[in-house]
Amino acid sequence: EVQLVESGGGSVQPGGSLRLSCAASGFTFSTYAMSWVRQAPGKGLEWVSSVNSGGGSTNYADSVKGRFTISGDNAKNTVYLQMNSLKPEDTAVYYCNAVRKTWEGTYWHDYDYWGQGTQVTVSP
Repeated sequence: EVQLVESGGGSVQPGGSLRLSCAASGFTFSTYAMSWVRQAPGKGLEWVSSVNSGGGSTNYADSVKGRFTISGDNAKNTVYLQMNSLKPEDTAVYYCNAVRKTWEGTYWHDYDYWGQGTQVTVSP
């Protein structure tokens, strides 16, 4: 059974830090690109950051660049999101996402898994 379990959310004051974790199981973690996606109250999904399957390439939304850092540990099948200098606008449910595309001979098969989310609240 595929599982992505996020943890590390909570409430913090502006300027504070949190570290989110996403523990993966049920699939070959090292072959998947991992992302963090968030959803603020009353808004749609917003991509935050991604790391490729090899771990050598990371990308960030402009809104978090310079403040957030994504990293992965293949030995622990876990991806992290270190969040520093948090702002009230970072308040959201943060979801972990794993994706992989494989060629099946005549078509591409998309694997796309999501965690249940963890709440991050930034307020004075």
